[in-house]
Amino acid sequence: MAINIYNTLTRKKEPFQPLEEGKVKMYVCGPTVYNYIHIGNARPAIVFDTVRRYFEYRGYDVHYVLNFTDVDDKLIKAANEMGEGVTEIANRFIAAYKEDVGALGVKEAVDHPRVTENMDEIVDFIQGLIDKGYAYEAGGDVYFRTRSFDSYGKLSHQSVDELRSGSRIEVGDKKEDPLDFTLWKNAKEGEITWESPWGTGRPGWHIECSAMAKKYLGDTIDIHAGGQDLTFPHHENEIAQSEAHNGESFARYWMHNGYINIDNEKMSKSLGNFILAHDLVKKHDPQVIRFFMLSVQYRHPINFSDELLKGAKSSFDRIKNAYENIQHRKTTSMNLQEDLSWIEKVEKLKEQFIKEMDDDFNTANAISVLFDLTKTANLYLQEEQTHEKVLRAFEEAFEELAGVLGIVLSSQEELLDEEIDALLEERKQARKNRDFERADQIRDELKDRNIILEDTSQGTRWKRG
Repeated sequence: MAINIYNTLTRKKEPFQPLEEGKVKMYVCGPTVYNYIHIGNARPAIVFDTVRRYFEYRGYDVHYVLNFTDVDDKLIKAANEMGEGVTEIANRFIAAYKEDVGALGVKEAVDHPRVTENMDEIVDFIQGLIDKGYAYEAGGDVYFRTRSFDSYGKLSHQSVDELRSGSRIEVGDKKEDPLDFTLWKNAKEGEITWESPWGTGRPGWHIECSAMAKKYLGDTIDIHAGGQDLTFPHHENEIAQSEAHNGESFARYWMHNGYINIDNEKMSKSLGNFILAHDLVKKHDPQVIRFFMLSVQYRHPINFSDELLKGAKSSFDRIKNAYENIQHRKTTSMNLQEDLSWIEKVEKLKEQFIKEMDDDFNTANAISVLFDLTKTANLYLQEEQTHEKVLRAFEEAFEELAGVLGIVLSSQEELLDEEIDALLEERKQARKNRDFERADQIRDELKDRNIILEDTSQGTRWKRG
């Protein structure tokens, strides 16, 4: 069975055909790290993490890239307001992002490129566009000649003439055409800057993803994904830049998740309904938040409220209780001949789950299958005699299907003191060997288990949170 993806580019579902057998090259637009992310940012993090997990479940090797925009107008403004450097602000909120989405069950990307660490590639990319006649320098700024790219507007399904009617050149603007967009910005006093052939400055927003996608994934990628709000102009401009520069199709499939509304209103600071994921994961079980986010098909808008989250918790608890009851019954099950009809029911439900996920990653219907599994498990538990093999089939199905959705059903037991000490010793050795990835993994694992670490000059101390 093929996985079918709704492609924003063609506006239809298409069977997924990878560029390379068994592999998926996937680029997801990450956050601008000037503050904590809001729940609108958390949705694509969860959605596309689930897409990645499903590809892996189906046997694909996924090269998953999610970038951090660590320099732009918002970051510069935040740095000036806080009296800190742009890099310090970015480092703090990248760490916060990883902490918050990690709590929501999001796996680390294979690569997390940052704009500031790929400046040479960005400058080279822009120069390549100038050399090919697609871009021009004007007074230290560099612009992309939008009309030079014949298929501009193909992602957002707008014509250049339609776009032209809503554009105008501002006073003092150096553009040749109002549709042209910025690739490089001339330095302003007090801003962080880099050297370039056009003078000191910094990149425009859109160019970063084109340059980094090329560096980490190649000229053509399988899937480019992000929030619906990025379709135009960000992704439209990425296509123009990348295809003009590389001479190849940029991304074969474009995926966009829908918006989040708060109590049926659009989320905005002015309405006072702006919710940070950082606050939400402290107030509610992150597993329930993830479950709620996946309860609606990713392309559809989702409405958020405390009441709806309570309902999601009740639904999540029904599934979790059935799973735990199956586990408990295993302790009293009998090793008699298993009833194959129950195992067949479990296998059919797993097949149905795959069918639903194959249909453009329909997590809403996949969760319905989990409810059917719950109902079937509860019926089986009413039997006078239960058999270990059948119970194990139910248990494994719960873990397998929930795992695809990034949902953990088992309650973690409290770590013993000696287990914590052993992990801390392993972390100490990892840091000594400069294996910082393993050291961070141990820290994150302990944090997930409510163990707080404090690194001091006398060594690492810990306490239970």
